[in-house]
Amino acid sequence: MDTTQSGLATAPLNDQELARIDAYWRAANYLTVGQIYLLDNPLLREPLRPEHIKPRLLGHWGTSPGLSLIYAHLNRCIAARDLDMIYVTGPGHGGPAMVANTWLEGTYPELYPSVNHSEEGMRQLFRQFSFPGGIPSHVAAEVPGSIHEGGELGYALSHAYGAAFDNPDLTVACVVGDGEAETGPMAGSWFSNVFLNPVSDGTVLPILHLNGYKIANPTIFARISDEDRMSYFRGVGYEPFLVEGNDPASVHQQMAATLDACFDRIAAIRADARAKANGAPVRPRWPMIILRTPKGWTGPAEVDGVPVEGTWRAHQVPLAAVRSNPEHLALLESWMRSYRPEELFDATGKPARDLLKLHPQGQRRMSANPHANGGLLLRDLVLPDYRGYGQEVEGHGRTVGEATKVLGKWIRDVIAANPDRFRLFGPDEVESNRLGAAFETTDRQWNAEILPTDEHQAPHGRVMEALSEHLCEGWLEGYLLTGRHGLFTSYEAFIHIVDSMFNQHAKWLDSSRGIPWRQPIASLNYLLSSHVWRQDHNGFSHQDPGFIDHVMNKKADIVRVYLPPDANTLLSTMDHCLRSRQYVNVVVAGKQPALQYTSMDEAVRHCERGLGIWEWASTDDGQSPDVVLTCAGDAPTLEVLAAADLLRRALPRLRVRVVNVVDLMRLQPESEHPHGLGDRQFDTIFTADKPVLFAFHGYPTLIHRLTYRRANHDNIHVRGYKEEGTTTTPFDMVMLNDLDRYRLVMDVIDRVPGLGQNAAGLRQQMVDARHAAREHTRSHGEDLPAVAEWQWPH
Repeated sequence: MDTTQSGLATAPLNDQELARIDAYWRAANYLTVGQIYLLDNPLLREPLRPEHIKPRLLGHWGTSPGLSLIYAHLNRCIAARDLDMIYVTGPGHGGPAMVANTWLEGTYPELYPSVNHSEEGMRQLFRQFSFPGGIPSHVAAEVPGSIHEGGELGYALSHAYGAAFDNPDLTVACVVGDGEAETGPMAGSWFSNVFLNPVSDGTVLPILHLNGYKIANPTIFARISDEDRMSYFRGVGYEPFLVEGNDPASVHQQMAATLDACFDRIAAIRADARAKANGAPVRPRWPMIILRTPKGWTGPAEVDGVPVEGTWRAHQVPLAAVRSNPEHLALLESWMRSYRPEELFDATGKPARDLLKLHPQGQRRMSANPHANGGLLLRDLVLPDYRGYGQEVEGHGRTVGEATKVLGKWIRDVIAANPDRFRLFGPDEVESNRLGAAFETTDRQWNAEILPTDEHQAPHGRVMEALSEHLCEGWLEGYLLTGRHGLFTSYEAFIHIVDSMFNQHAKWLDSSRGIPWRQPIASLNYLLSSHVWRQDHNGFSHQDPGFIDHVMNKKADIVRVYLPPDANTLLSTMDHCLRSRQYVNVVVAGKQPALQYTSMDEAVRHCERGLGIWEWASTDDGQSPDVVLTCAGDAPTLEVLAAADLLRRALPRLRVRVVNVVDLMRLQPESEHPHGLGDRQFDTIFTADKPVLFAFHGYPTLIHRLTYRRANHDNIHVRGYKEEGTTTTPFDMVMLNDLDRYRLVMDVIDRVPGLGQNAAGLRQQMVDARHAAREHTRSHGEDLPAVAEWQWPH
């Protein structure tokens, strides 16, 4: 076998192997073009006519030939080396290529029997793509073998690394489009190799698909010098291999030789790491591939006298007027026949026997690998009984505790009990959010230099921290989609950075619910702390509770939002979330010392109900109340209880009902959400005609959205965050947003019929109390002792 000076074989494929892999690639390209264009005549048994063409041409051709080339060559390596591999495609626009390959492998017909290996099955394959009632144009959940849609660019590599964590025998081939490579999230993702442990984790093989163009512009990586490009990837820790050209035979040989070299290198890295497992961490230089081929390769070279192949014009549909322009129709037929379909499919439409010999068998097929259908591999977490970790309380609202610090001890033991299937993710905020107890049993995973002054950094750990919310989210999503569990903790204001990533994951969960062969995966769990109401040393930039609103726009089947008011309700809530499947759970909880309101038994019952009347704080004595004070969130709960105390003292005859909401979805009607309350039950708690003053953690409009169908909606008055803030004291913060106890008492006086004139003096006292509190903070830099040290008196 000939070799180059670099040691790569120049011609590792013999003539038969080269012919077979080229035929497989041509078959995938033929099927890709057919999906974009054809309604009928899939085997071209007759000349193409306009009625054979779809009325709306959708799809993306430009990236597809490269994706199929990579797929075919990876199949060769899987079969030769018995590799356990999945395929992540950043260029999600290459949906028809991925569908074509899964159909060739036979997985698609197994899961969708009507789309079988026959002429009719091929017709259905073509017809359904980007067609009403069919399948999307991206590599969506409907495509077997996929864990990444790619409709939004930037996250392929973080998903790939997330899939590799704790999967020591798995290889994740990840194709990164050169347009995607320009995104900020992708720029951070290249450093994921710092966090990969070659002993306990799997392998990621990045492949930069350098075809030169985005939708209408050249790509940066295609237009910088070869030296700069290679230096970039060496700088972020990879050993780059280049495959380039436009002659298929040459590129096939290069790709085969390069993949052989890469997998030999990977095997050597892993063997060396395992031999030195107890030594100091050594960051390996993992291989990656730069594949430089023309955009729209093997498609029309020119259309209407302008270049197409190798230009941005090949990005989507190179021939756009096939139904109405006979020249375009003739070009399409010539293009499809150039793949010689008569050699690729037999008379019945089944792939030729030689093609079926190329791909691996059974679960070794990338489209049938169970890691790409993570619910098949999902095992329940071993969860310690959270009741044993609870905050001891002496009466309601008289004990001070730190909710997330209490939770941290339970999370510590969850990590210890699940050393192969649970990780904690966060952007350098695990300690800040008071979950530092986790470091009593694990470290931060880190496979770069470790200095004597570092703490809790080790080659293997269950805590994943990088100062990129995108990276943490992507890792966690990849981890969940391949059958594991996790928790993402973040500052509330900055979780917005992953708004669009949450969108994509929620859509994936929603789509996969309707796909019978997709098994449920563990829920995506967020714990948001350092929240809007406690910004003692941060400021206006750190104040935004709007992620809740964003999440609530998604389908009720998918999302859940919880606002536990204290440590014990937080424990109960988080236990529920970690047991759940196929949801996005958002939990918002404070990390600062705060009053605790529920015993463990009370917390369990309260969380099971989702919301409830706190009789110990109410004065309605089971009768119809004059006013309902409602709270959701720890800071609003404190202010409502303090307001209830003031009212009890000043207006002892006023019947006040106090309601606390943990599960925000309980406010919706049962027709709108599975957790929703029926109208009769809602009216029993909140009344049908009395004022309801609602102190809410977030933006007030959300509560109105959730309750607008209720009979008493006109009487629901909400106080919440209204974009007023700064670096200030806790009580000044609530006063800035009119959520403080004095403002709430004033609202009661203003809203309860007949109370205004009789309580005018009390209202004036509340106005004066607000002024006094404000003046104290401005003079002393802290809240009034009577406010800061307030406890429930009974």
